[in-house]
Amino acid sequence: MCKIMSVSNQKGGVGKTTTTGMLAIGLKERGFRVLVIDLDPQGNLSFSMGADTETSATIYDVLKGELKTQFAIQKTNLIDIIAANILLSSIELEFTDTDREFLLKNALQPILPFYDYIFIDTPPALGILTVNAFTASDGVIVPMLSDIFSLQGITQLYETVERVKKRCNPAISILGILLTKHNPRTLFSGEIRGTVELIAKDLDIPVFDTFIRNSVAVSEAQSLQRSLMQYAPKNNVTADYTALIDEMIAKGA
Repeated sequence: MCKIMSVSNQKGGVGKTTTTGMLAIGLKERGFRVLVIDLDPQGNLSFSMGADTETSATIYDVLKGELKTQFAIQKTNLIDIIAANILLSSIELEFTDTDREFLLKNALQPILPFYDYIFIDTPPALGILTVNAFTASDGVIVPMLSDIFSLQGITQLYETVERVKKRCNPAISILGILLTKHNPRTLFSGEIRGTVELIAKDLDIPVFDTFIRNSVAVSEAQSLQRSLMQYAPKNNVTADYTALIDEMIAKGA
């Protein structure tokens, strides 16, 4: 059965796109059938995965009902992907129907038999695109920086997931908070992790044991449209995402 996961945080720059790409490529390298969906109008995931966003069909065409989902899938050197571009930013104004939260869920139904995992890279906002992602997903991974500002958004994202659970998707859950660009050697980062764990306990959501360190190699690999696991196989971040995949599989995700 295909598992659908959204990678989400309303704050930008927390590593959503990196996490989506690394998990997808890592699981593909282990033999799983994986699709990624870029649901961010900025299209950063599409670029980093080597997708065409100018002349090929995108998730925008799929959500508008102008194209069957399978015909929007691009098979790049790295991954199967449904790309996005700036046209997606108009979706809030274009779709006003009462069932607009289910557009993505309905679009994915025909392709579910062909994949083991689908990862959705969501925009840095809790609007209709993110609600569509949550409505379609089994779980949400929440990357967040080890800083005080990131703590402020946890409750808001949790409340959005809970609203989607009540109205659109009773099966959704938050799989875990993932600390990114984390330096375990600093006292401040340790204090932030402690605070995150307290908040998470209060909201009854998990925190991944694995954390992700920082490295310039991540940006280098993305700019070259290469897998970090191939570009820098001994890098700390490569090791961290490998450990995260191990943790997710061990927990049945």
